[in-house]
Amino acid sequence: MNTDLLDLRAFVAIADLGSFVAAAQLLAISQPALSRRIRSLEQTVSTPLLERTTRHVALTRAGSDFLPRARGMVEEFESSVLAIRALAAPPAAGIVTLAVVPTVVFRFLPPILTRFAAAFPRARVRILDMVAREGMEAVRQGEADFGINFLGAADPEVEFTPLLTEPFVLACRRDHPLAARRELSWAELAGERVVIIGRTGGDRMLIDDALARHGATLDWSYEVMHTSGALELVRAGLGVTVLPDLARPAPEKGESELVTLRLVAPEVTRTLGIVRRHGTLPTPPAVRLMEMLLAARPASPPAT
Repeated sequence: MNTDLLDLRAFVAIADLGSFVAAAQLLAISQPALSRRIRSLEQTVSTPLLERTTRHVALTRAGSDFLPRARGMVEEFESSVLAIRALAAPPAAGIVTLAVVPTVVFRFLPPILTRFAAAFPRARVRILDMVAREGMEAVRQGEADFGINFLGAADPEVEFTPLLTEPFVLACRRDHPLAARRELSWAELAGERVVIIGRTGGDRMLIDDALARHGATLDWSYEVMHTSGALELVRAGLGVTVLPDLARPAPEKGESELVTLRLVAPEVTRTLGIVRRHGTLPTPPAVRLMEMLLAARPASPPAT
């Protein structure tokens, strides 16, 4: 099948705008030229894609089925062009794509990106904030130059370079009876209304596995998909939540109504690291950003 990219762009524009006039203006072509492109595409796929009247344009059933495929082909081509341009660009330019677990964006990543932007103002950074498994898949499939994840240390397909190890902590409202404590054991959460993150994110698996090794489980009252949702329920007074230290509420951002406590017996941690697919050659901007991330690693505590 010989499909013209411009025909696909014309179809997607009409579908998005619902108008031949608006689509022609967007694509900077005449309406007759736009109509010819749609006829060409319909001849290629051997079926009508649009229903046209004097006042209305609608997708046929075949058009509705074909739209996501057409959009995907256009986006794939445009992404490929940007990637080729990035390879040909000077070292200080180009695009870097990161697949990171969302909590990395809370505290760790922004100051490093600030320094990167100052050093390489022409470079662009695309951040795919994904749950751990999706982020690993993006790295394996080459959708990201590298990732920041707590999975991958035992994955033969990737290189894992540790960045930092952080504990899980308890967050509660400042007026909660536990707020006066500096630390508490996991066993002391019995009877508390706990807001927990669902298993899809990966943190839940780390917590459940660590507690299981000590013959314990975590009972919960509410389950949400994201850390932000858990914190909102805590702010509403519905309970307490367990989260990675990087996601702890920040008083400097107006979150002073929440406090965090250290969780012990056992202390549950996760190690975040740079994950990169074996055998890949990162672009110069990606290499420099990885170097900045490694330089920002906290110093290891002295041996006791």
